[in-house]
Amino acid sequence: MNLLNKLHQFFLSEFTKKRIEKTILYVALFGFFIHLILIYLSNAGIVNLSLKSELLKNPISAIYTPFSFILVYEVYLLIYYLPKSFTTYVTKQYEIITLIIIRKLFKDLSILELSSDWFQIKGDLQFTYDILASIILFYLIFQFQKQGMQKAIQQKENKPKIERFISRKKIIAISLVPIFFIMALITLANWITGVSFGSNDLPSFETINNLFFDKFFTVLILVDVVLLLISFFYTDKFHKIIRNSGFVVSTILIRMSFGVSGLISTILIVVAALFGLAILIIHNKYEKNIKISTT
Repeated sequence: MNLLNKLHQFFLSEFTKKRIEKTILYVALFGFFIHLILIYLSNAGIVNLSLKSELLKNPISAIYTPFSFILVYEVYLLIYYLPKSFTTYVTKQYEIITLIIIRKLFKDLSILELSSDWFQIKGDLQFTYDILASIILFYLIFQFQKQGMQKAIQQKENKPKIERFISRKKIIAISLVPIFFIMALITLANWITGVSFGSNDLPSFETINNLFFDKFFTVLILVDVVLLLISFFYTDKFHKIIRNSGFVVSTILIRMSFGVSGLISTILIVVAALFGLAILIIHNKYEKNIKISTT
């Protein structure tokens, strides 16, 4: 337990969180200006970049870079909140996928074709889908957080079990920090190698947009399943099991969205958040009903 607390303090303390937040903000600003400079030099003909990408054409698309670093910080926050609150941990999953959509909107804005044929142009249609999805997801996340604030019934005799469950979640969270760090480095190295030894074209935008996060959500599915199985040791309440199982299904739906594109991908993400919210609302009603029946 002493070693566990030391590792948790090193990787997931409030001090570490603030230090990582500050570092990410500086890196995001630096990346934003570097991206802007590359676009300006390319458009002015001062530097002839052999690589061709939609991300190197319009200054608006430079916002894509700082958002990528913000997403990295959101990944850390997801791990940070895992031992503290399961609902906050799931909320972070929804926030990450929403930020991925918002990040994509900046790229879409830079290549919009403003014409009367809006609904016949694939890129403009996708922009419409994504902007509607981001608004819907923003509202669903708000409702999810609101439902998550409702305090569950706490029983004194269950306190030791809850503390043991939190300890197990701390072990998982501590393990995830180096795993995701290594995953990020491998993904970056593979991408740079592919660009260096490949053609003059950068990988497709969909490939860049899903970079790392398809693998990230695959690991999250495994983590959610492990948490579900561990929870069986500490509770046999039907509504708790259904809630945790529902969150696993929600994560799987998000992961599936990376395997498709267009409207289907957007629908899967919105359905995942809707399903998670519905599960949490019913769970909270279950809690209230139990409270009423025990008083």
